Amino acid sequence: MFRVLCTRLEFAAPKLLSSRLSAGFGTMSQLFYGKRLTGKVAVVTASSDGIGFAIAERLAQEGAKVVVSSRKSPNVEKAVAQLKAKDLQVFGVKCHVGNAEDRKNLFAEAEKRFGGIDILVSNAAANPEMATLFECSEAAWEKIFEINVKCSFLLTKEVVPYMRKRGGGSIIYVSSIAGFNPMQLLAAYSVSKTALFGLTKAAAIDGAAEGIRVNCVAPGVIETKFSQPLIQDPNSKEVAENQTLLRRIGQPHEISGVVAFLASDDSSYITGENIVAAGGMHSRL
Repeated sequence: MFRVLCTRLEFAAPKLLSSRLSAGFGTMSQLFYGKRLTGKVAVVTASSDGIGFAIAERLAQEGAKVVVSSRKSPNVEKAVAQLKAKDLQVFGVKCHVGNAEDRKNLFAEAEKRFGGIDILVSNAAANPEMATLFECSEAAWEKIFEINVKCSFLLTKEVVPYMRKRGGGSIIYVSSIAGFNPMQLLAAYSVSKTALFGLTKAAAIDGAAEGIRVNCVAPGVIETKFSQPLIQDPNSKEVAENQTLLRRIGQPHEISGVVAFLASDDSSYITGENIVAAGGMHSRL
C-alpha cells in the first residue's frame, strides 16, 4: 500500500507543483493540511500587497476570517476585492498603525464583523530614507522606530484584551534578515528589526500564562516593491542571491506559509521564537 501511494504521488507531483505555483501555493497547503485555521479570526496590518497580502491570502485559504488593513482605502478595497474573488472570507479596514484611533477602530471592526480576534500579524514597517548609521537623520530614526517597533508594541497591548476573551491567541511580528545582518544603507531599519526579536521574547513571557503565543518571522530578500531597488539591478541581485544557499530571491508565499504555521495549533508548543526564512542566509547575532 505504501509503494502504491508513493508511486501515485511521484506521478502526481509535477502536476501538483504546477498547480501550487500558479495558485500561490494555496491548493497544495489545503490538500495536505486542510483548513487549520477554521474558526479563527486574523488581523494583518499592511496587508494590501507584498508579504502582507500573501499572509492574508494564506490565512484565509486555511480557513481563517481575515481583516485586511493598510494606510490607504483604495489599496484596501483592491486587496479585498482580489481575495473575495477567490471566495475567501475577508473584510477591509483602513488603518495607519501610527494613528491610535485607527488601531482602535481596526480591532473594534474585527470584533464587530467576525466576533473576536485570535491572530495578529504585525507587518507594517517604514523606511523613509536610505542612509548609513552615521548619516541617518534624527527624523528618519524616530519615524522608523515609531512604526516598526513602537507600533508593534502598541498593537500587542491593544489586541491582548480581545485575545483574552477568546482564551488565548497568536501574535506574529514580521521582522527581517536585516535584523541579524544589518544592511549598511538600511542601518536604522536594520536596528529596528533587531529590536523586534527582543520584543518577541519579552511579549512571549507575558503572554504565556494567558495562552497567547508570540513569535517572529525574519524574511530574507523577498520579491516585493520594497526590494525592487535591490533586485532590479542585475549586479546587486546577483550579490543578494549569492548570499543565500538556495541562490535565489524569495517569494511572498514562502513567508506566508511560515506565518500560517505559527498561527496554527501545529505550533502550539512554540513561543518566543524568531524563525528565519531567508534561503539559508547567515542569521546569527
